[in-house]
Amino acid sequence: MPTKKKRKKSKFEKRRIARGAGARFELKVRNELESEGWIVDKWSNNVNLEGKKLVKVKNKFLGPGKPMMLGAGFPDFIVFKLARNKGKNYKIIGVEARSDGKLKKDEKEKCRFLLDKKIFSNILVAKKGKKRGKIEYIDFKKKYNNL
Repeated sequence: MPTKKKRKKSKFEKRRIARGAGARFELKVRNELESEGWIVDKWSNNVNLEGKKLVKVKNKFLGPGKPMMLGAGFPDFIVFKLARNKGKNYKIIGVEARSDGKLKKDEKEKCRFLLDKKIFSNILVAKKGKKRGKIEYIDFKKKYNNL
């Protein structure tokens, strides 16, 4: 019996598969944070590095019959919960979901800006854990301590 020859995937198919995997990972991170008692919302702002200011992200029109791309802000989520410390009411954290846990150079600069301006008290990078289905969180301040 002849074996089936595997068809090579096009760049379009690879991008579509990767985008879907990223969206599923973001949803998994969001569900885990909510199950731990955090209040989670999509962050719809971004940092303009040239002007050194926070800007609102515009929704993108993908064409007729296709849903709009919403909330392409950085970081992906703003999460908060009631803090148990005296003097602070809420602990507000930014969470960026990256399956490999690596940030690009401009994203590191954006994180530094957000922490310097005290918009977030902390920024976490969520990445896939070594065990299947587990999520690890990297503290931005600890990994990139050259703030």
